[in-house]
Amino acid sequence: MKIKLLVAFAALSLCMASHRSLAAEQSDAGTELKDLVTKISAKIKEGAKSEQALAPELKEFEALVAKHKGEKSEDAAQILNMEAMLYLQILDNTDKGTELLNQLKRDFPDTKAGQSVDKVLESIKAQEGAKKIQRSLTVGSQFPDFSEKDVAGKPLSIANYKGKVVLIDFWATWCMPCVRELPNVIKAFEAYHKKGFEIIGISLDKDKDKLTAFTKEKDMTWPQYFDGLGWQNKLAVKYGVNSIPATYLLGGDGKIIGKDLGGEALEKAVSEALTRK
Repeated sequence: MKIKLLVAFAALSLCMASHRSLAAEQSDAGTELKDLVTKISAKIKEGAKSEQALAPELKEFEALVAKHKGEKSEDAAQILNMEAMLYLQILDNTDKGTELLNQLKRDFPDTKAGQSVDKVLESIKAQEGAKKIQRSLTVGSQFPDFSEKDVAGKPLSIANYKGKVVLIDFWATWCMPCVRELPNVIKAFEAYHKKGFEIIGISLDKDKDKLTAFTKEKDMTWPQYFDGLGWQNKLAVKYGVNSIPATYLLGGDGKIIGKDLGGEALEKAVSEALTRK
């Protein structure tokens, strides 16, 4: 379950194709855009994900934008919108993507795409903020503490586990990658809990009853933080989490010793950390 703030290019192209299939007629702009998106999607599947690799297609996008700029139609606006998404989602060029979105808002103010720009820009800002936080949480750095209460109403903070090896686990019951990784997390907990290994779950669920039933069924006896806000979970926002599962393994001093460890790598890291204590 990765970045949810913006619509992925591939998903957007599928939605566009579905929309076109329902339309009785398709404008030249719509047809040309569909053909270009199909071509780009094929290249992306083959591994072309840089501006250099997609240079010919980027020139085609620029030509299409110029050709249909005066039409002020939804189809013409979608050309600019899709080009912006390509830069944002595939090419990781936020500056260029933002520039194109502002152009979309300016040139096509009366279209649905043009009117949705502000929300997308807000998402980009939030996403960039999350990336900045993530870049600060490097191995060897101190993991910022928090003071909250778990689902049982008990105090919850990293300070309470001083001297312990702690896994901070951002997850949700609806996250299939999280659920698939859960057996490895449980295995590590069962093997090393008595030796000083702890887990703090931070759930991005919205249904408390579902969460508590799930953790009981899976015998997840470690504490869980829950506020019912989903992706706006207070601690998820604090630590810049915009994809799950996301984990941080902390040493007894609260410093990060591993990130996003799974499978055998998690158990090995826990074992080594406990040995060093």
